Amino acid sequence: MSMLPDGAEMQQDDWTVFFLNQTSFNTISPVLALETPETKAVPLPGEQDESPRDKPDLLCVLNLVRTKHDKTLNRGAKVLALAICTRHPFIQIFKPFLLMALDDYFSDPSQDCLARLFDAVNAMDLSGAPLLTRQEKVVMRSSERKDIFSEKLATREPNWNGNNPPLGAKSILQHKSTNSGESYLSFEGDLFSRQRQEENRSRERELPPPPDRDTATASSTSTQSSANPDSPSDASFSLGGSAVWVGDDSGLDLAAGKDAGDSLSVLSLENNNMMAVSSRKRRSTDASSLSSLTQTKDMMARAAGTPMLPYLDLHSRPGLAKDTHFYHTTVAYKDHPIPIKMPLFTFPEEVGDYSLITLFKEFSSHQNVSGPQHPHLHTNGPQTHPIIILFNALVTGKRIIFLGHRRPAGEVSSFVLSACALGSGCGAVLRGFIERAFPYANLNNRDEWESVPAYIAGVTNPIFESLRAWDLLLVIGAGSITVAKDIHTTYPVTATPSLGTSVLSRSGTLKAEPSITSEDGDLPRVGSNQGSRPDFFKSDNNADKVFIEDIRSAIDDHFGESVVRMRFTEYVTRFVRLASRYEEEVTGSTKIGHPSSSFLEQPGRRAQLGSGIALSDEAASMKELTANAQRIEAWRKTNSYQYCVADFAKFQANSAIRGFDVMHQLIRLRHGKALIDAEAALIMRTFADNVKTYEQVIELLAFLIPHGGGLIPLGFGLFHQKESVREATIDLFNQLRAYPVGVLFLQSLNHFQRYAYVRQAHAREKRILNEQQQLLQQQHTAQPLPTRAHSNSIVGGGLNGHAY
Repeated sequence: MSMLPDGAEMQQDDWTVFFLNQTSFNTISPVLALETPETKAVPLPGEQDESPRDKPDLLCVLNLVRTKHDKTLNRGAKVLALAICTRHPFIQIFKPFLLMALDDYFSDPSQDCLARLFDAVNAMDLSGAPLLTRQEKVVMRSSERKDIFSEKLATREPNWNGNNPPLGAKSILQHKSTNSGESYLSFEGDLFSRQRQEENRSRERELPPPPDRDTATASSTSTQSSANPDSPSDASFSLGGSAVWVGDDSGLDLAAGKDAGDSLSVLSLENNNMMAVSSRKRRSTDASSLSSLTQTKDMMARAAGTPMLPYLDLHSRPGLAKDTHFYHTTVAYKDHPIPIKMPLFTFPEEVGDYSLITLFKEFSSHQNVSGPQHPHLHTNGPQTHPIIILFNALVTGKRIIFLGHRRPAGEVSSFVLSACALGSGCGAVLRGFIERAFPYANLNNRDEWESVPAYIAGVTNPIFESLRAWDLLLVIGAGSITVAKDIHTTYPVTATPSLGTSVLSRSGTLKAEPSITSEDGDLPRVGSNQGSRPDFFKSDNNADKVFIEDIRSAIDDHFGESVVRMRFTEYVTRFVRLASRYEEEVTGSTKIGHPSSSFLEQPGRRAQLGSGIALSDEAASMKELTANAQRIEAWRKTNSYQYCVADFAKFQANSAIRGFDVMHQLIRLRHGKALIDAEAALIMRTFADNVKTYEQVIELLAFLIPHGGGLIPLGFGLFHQKESVREATIDLFNQLRAYPVGVLFLQSLNHFQRYAYVRQAHAREKRILNEQQQLLQQQHTAQPLPTRAHSNSIVGGGLNGHAY
């Protein structure tokens, strides 16, 4: 690979990215200088170990090119390039090293500069970085809280003694993340409805200033004692140190009992706290608010007369000034400390800094699409959005070129990396795109990257437009997309299997789940105006149009990159689930998802939960499956599909929650219009019985992203008419509350759900305590007491008991 891009003399600084070990042309051995065939480094955070033993690891190379103009030189300038090669996908953390090292090399061009750079990079201490599983990474990236998983960082400190082992050495990390590089199944949904929380204008009214803290505490205690004894106290709002009600933002400084998972922890609080109220309005109860209530004594232990045990603060979140989404460390280069922020939530398909917002803005006009229409690409005919065309080209294995004439090579590389993230669902759903990506390519290595099937390349030389060695050409700057004229010859359209008979035969037994086509009018979206609805929201439009309109609204409303990425993750996930349903309809079974079935309840038999994706009705099923049949059939012939099959098999084998389709149940709770009481009760009870361990809690929360409502769909069970549903919901929330990450999700419940949870949990635990006390009293009453005469006879007769 060439380290000097075309037109480097026109840029003062430029960055390029390329990969090694993709083809036989760019394979190196040994992979890293510190390795031998006998010893291989343990993968670091964000890396996977999915490649065969005989296949070398893919290496990411970050290259810095600098031009210094000097009229005394023959060409009037001096151009140098310096690169770092690593297994890490987060190559952006090495930019400060390259900047300083290249400055050093310009002033003193010697091998010592390269040695200093090598030593500094390999001295980076990552021993304190937590190893997150795939589900933990999904939870972290979906949360905007800067203290997420802070308990994992609290016990890990970097090594500052300067005797750090080299980066990637085996002694750094003693274990690796479990399946963190796998790709499958994260989210589905109604196609990305966003519940916007608008400010209530009535909260503008003035409230009297808060009284003195001591006076207020005393007043609160006296008032609570005279309140309804069945209502929860202010102190009980903390739920045994879980802080699910209100409070300040100082962090969770509550003390929980040793058995934090015990459902009888609510009554362990005394009525000596008050809810914090500001001088103008009620304290915020959104996901960012925390509780500062204090737990003092255990009522149950006090009632039983047992000695008080020391409390362990399981939910403590010390005030961290740094964002826990990153591992913070420092590396010294020539006595200059360089702060490093290593992202902990990166998947291997996400390389470097990329922006889906920039990609969407650049290619967002239908008028800039030219060329013939192909069913693999144009799933909605001429109205197919350019981003959807790009996604279809990625998943169906088309040759793609990004052309940026007179553009920095770093900008072109960023578009290629963004496209790889787009096709993979930001690395969380599919994989197999980075291995065929060439972020910067030129004529010198054309034979290499053109030999890779379905390559994704970025170029700056306009000659590639006329060479026609592409199926889809995207011109950066103009925002145009061109489909190759001979695409029908290269990829002839084949007839897809008929779906009518299969769907009709299943319609009698498969209860449909509401889809985007049936619920479009009922779903709030980002930036949507219910008074003037655009044509995209008509019921006869497909899911792709609704998705694009949602992304456009999110960007127009200035939502961040993380929200847009989660929307694309949801979109790719739904595509996989739809492909699973198509595969089942065509072949009778599926290898990439759960079989489609509805809730089944028969007299004398145990009810069965539904699974898989289910569309609104027969007509909607036929329409959507037929519209996606061509691109699904083309995707099934790619390596990405084979990776998905392997990932789903491994997901089922290693899943902490087994025996039912978690996502299907959540979708039913969110959008099931015909959800009967028996199904709701079975769903909630199944969750309560199967979500107890930390791994199970994390796996459930990975499906409940905060941008999609978090625990709110489950929280509606607190208001169900059947007591069994309410009890199961309380059991589930109590089990979530046993873990710090579950506490954060409980805090994201709305006002009504949080209060309902506390009130019902308090009432139930009080009832249980009363029953236990009554049982003890009955046992004490039933026990016979020794008579006075018998006692006297023993005293009089001594041990022999001979008394007359």
